[in-house]
Amino acid sequence: MVRTGMLEEIRVMRFEEIHDRFYGGSLSASEAAAWLGVSERTFRRWRRRYEEEGLEGLLDRRLGRESPHRVPADETERVLDLYRERYRDWPVAHFHDRLVSHHGFGRSYGWTKSVLHAAGLVRPARRRGAHRKKRPRRPYEGMLLHQDGSTHEWVPGKVWDLIVTMDDATSTIYSAFFCAEEGTASSFRGLLETFRGHGLPCALYTDRGSHYFHTPEAGGKVDRARPTQLGRALAQLGIEHIAAYSPEARGR
Repeated sequence: MVRTGMLEEIRVMRFEEIHDRFYGGSLSASEAAAWLGVSERTFRRWRRRYEEEGLEGLLDRRLGRESPHRVPADETERVLDLYRERYRDWPVAHFHDRLVSHHGFGRSYGWTKSVLHAAGLVRPARRRGAHRKKRPRRPYEGMLLHQDGSTHEWVPGKVWDLIVTMDDATSTIYSAFFCAEEGTASSFRGLLETFRGHGLPCALYTDRGSHYFHTPEAGGKVDRARPTQLGRALAQLGIEHIAAYSPEARGR
């Protein structure tokens, strides 16, 4: 709850800043929504609540409340027992059809699949690799940062790592310095210099180095369940951390 409350405060502060820019005429409604990472309809709803109720109107009213759509635990257990005892190894689609036609269940196919996945009874299907396309730049400065290190003999006889933190929209370099070896300390330094001078971004794009992500298999997917020290700090600040999978690293 402490982290959730911190993220709520960051969201409110971001909204106030974007709201002022919207009323100042420097942003349209669609541009303000893009800055906040929501739809234009959601931005209009937040704006109406802010104008009617002030900051209280922006708080997420779901926090601390149990969802009215939560499925009872005994119903979930009944589904799992049926699959284990009578329909083991059935495809999920066929199992769901049988639940509806023979057992009177009204839950969706997606719900049934997610319950079986969570219980480890069904393995998620392997996702097909997406064809890589050039990614357009973000429309505004501050929405996405890139950070990367480059090892080179920058001066004769001296091999250093150059750590650069730059903006995606404009390629503006916010922080650049040499260090003996790229790692957690150098990444924190680059981000701290950037945050102090320019505020918090919406997202950070990096490679899959060990100081950024835990990667169980070389070249494989990152393990989001085991965040690094840097990953935990970004999560506390509400900054999305994007891992690079394209050969070009910056994804463009």
